[in-house]
Amino acid sequence: MSKDEKSIGKTLEEKLLSKRKSGLLKLSDEEIAEADAFCEGYMRFLDDSKTEREAVTSAIALAEANGFMPFDPKANYSAGDKIYYSNRGKSVIFCVIGTQPLENGTRVLAAHIDSPRLDLKQHPLYESSDLALLKTHYYGGIRKYQWVTIPLALHGVICKSDGTTVTVNIGEDDNDPVFVITDLLPHLAQEQSKRSLGEGIKGEELNVVIGSRPFKDDEVSEKVKLNIMRILNEKYGVVEEDFLSAELEMVPAFKARNVGLDCGLIGAYGQDDRVCAYPALEAILDCDNPEYTAIAVLTDKEEIGSTGNTGLRAAYLKNFISMLADMADVPDYTVITNSKCLSADVTAGFDPTFPEVADQRNFSCCNQGVAMCKYTGSRGKSGCNDANAEFVGYVRNVFDSNGVIWQTGELGRVDLGGGGTVACYIAELGMDVVDIGVPVLCMHAPYELTAKLDVYMAYKGFSAFIK
Repeated sequence: MSKDEKSIGKTLEEKLLSKRKSGLLKLSDEEIAEADAFCEGYMRFLDDSKTEREAVTSAIALAEANGFMPFDPKANYSAGDKIYYSNRGKSVIFCVIGTQPLENGTRVLAAHIDSPRLDLKQHPLYESSDLALLKTHYYGGIRKYQWVTIPLALHGVICKSDGTTVTVNIGEDDNDPVFVITDLLPHLAQEQSKRSLGEGIKGEELNVVIGSRPFKDDEVSEKVKLNIMRILNEKYGVVEEDFLSAELEMVPAFKARNVGLDCGLIGAYGQDDRVCAYPALEAILDCDNPEYTAIAVLTDKEEIGSTGNTGLRAAYLKNFISMLADMADVPDYTVITNSKCLSADVTAGFDPTFPEVADQRNFSCCNQGVAMCKYTGSRGKSGCNDANAEFVGYVRNVFDSNGVIWQTGELGRVDLGGGGTVACYIAELGMDVVDIGVPVLCMHAPYELTAKLDVYMAYKGFSAFIK
């Protein structure tokens, strides 16, 4: 047998066995450049959208620039029409009417736009030892020790007693101050160092330094606190009691940056799950005259169980589809039952520094494409959706037919890890659904890493699914 001839075994190996391979080796230089260009827009979106409210505002601005109009339940829509529905400014649905009758179902992309953070308590501001500080309550699953001694920015809204609302954003502009949670110096941390890693910093120790200069008046007892309220009053017209009706969030003040000498990774706060929300948004913005009515929902509250009236356990997605069904004079349950959905949420990327937490045969890797998680949950698949084989096969065919580089993944070894997405809540409506998302390193940390190729393949996969 010549060196150019393959053995029977080698031929069968190439035909029957699968092998992991970097997606970058499957793409031309031109395609890699396309992925890099796509991620430039994504990185701008990250910097402009550090809270769920800001993400909705950014998404609607992009949608309106692409011809989307606010949804009118009394209107009549036809194929190709582009509409959106904002739910309290904290979640949003985008929709493009398809050519197929609505009773044949829709194609849905569902991503979340909230991320782990530190919320201010309702009575946050206090003074101690000539410093003014803010009390916080962490939101979502964080490792508390990661949030100390990093620059933080203050985002959110304050609803004043006169009924007006002001938007707060301090710490993002280069001329803005930032805020910091302090930690002990190693010389004095002997007792703290005896704590477990999870208790190294406790929730009530996540207090943010917001000021240090006193108001010069000897008749005032809390001079630094008063000076901080004076600054906030001059800037926003608020008084201390207005904190009672505020939603203020401390988020990392980091900008999205290229990571690595080859600039192949993105480092930023909030990539879980805006790394899926942005590709889903761009997919529907680029969707013209789809066969099935296409829907992209960017939802809130996933990090705390999809609760509240802006999370996907609420009825707003079902209600939106019901209103479309009423317009088409078809039962909403028929539309929902015939619909298919990609739950666009991240998965854990394989970290070679900590290989012991992963089943390496069933774990996602950076630069190997967007990842499909047939099931999430924990232990015995508790709380998961577990997509059926037929729908997995359907999505697999869509991706393979459209040149989407993809892989499969899980959230850690059995009995060790686990987690949830919105997939189970969409499945409860009666839709077929499976989780598709980008692998993330340092998930839930103040600075997360993703691969540009995987971000772009999420966009390609979502676009193929809804078109």
